Amino acid sequence: MAVKKKAVKAAAKKAVKKKAAVTKKAVAKKKVVSASDDSTYTNFTPYKEKKGEEYMNPKQVEHFRAILEGWKKQLMDKVDETVHHMQDEAANFPDPNDRASQESEFAMELRTRDRERKLIKKIDESLANLDSGDYGFCESCGVEIGIRRLEARPTATQCIDCKTLNEIREKQFGK
Repeated sequence: MAVKKKAVKAAAKKAVKKKAAVTKKAVAKKKVVSASDDSTYTNFTPYKEKKGEEYMNPKQVEHFRAILEGWKKQLMDKVDETVHHMQDEAANFPDPNDRASQESEFAMELRTRDRERKLIKKIDESLANLDSGDYGFCESCGVEIGIRRLEARPTATQCIDCKTLNEIREKQFGK
């Protein structure tokens, strides 16, 4: 009898471990999907600065042009996916709860795409600044924004000091 209980316990432990492994895989897969769904473009190699190199030289300009254009293409592809998804998934559910769920999902997608539309506009402005030679310089004080900051946020228009001051002002005055 004791041997049978031990065998049952061992089988139960094995089943729990197997279920945990399956759950871990599902969570890992979900993380991969959500990471690829992020609104940042990370498919680039960081620029390696050389000592004494001029800021925003032609190589750096091309580096940032590639980042901005790649990011824009990624966002535009998502817009196309959303349109197709909404056309394919649009169904007239007889159940009001199902309809409400679908409308809520669509509203969330449209809100996300609206934010991305605004981001595409900022990317276009950054590309125009690249063409005019203003990209990479703070619009408030004219100081270099910095390669690493621009790689982290390619649409940045202010150096870290000016941006920090603006955020403090916004926090104080509630703008």
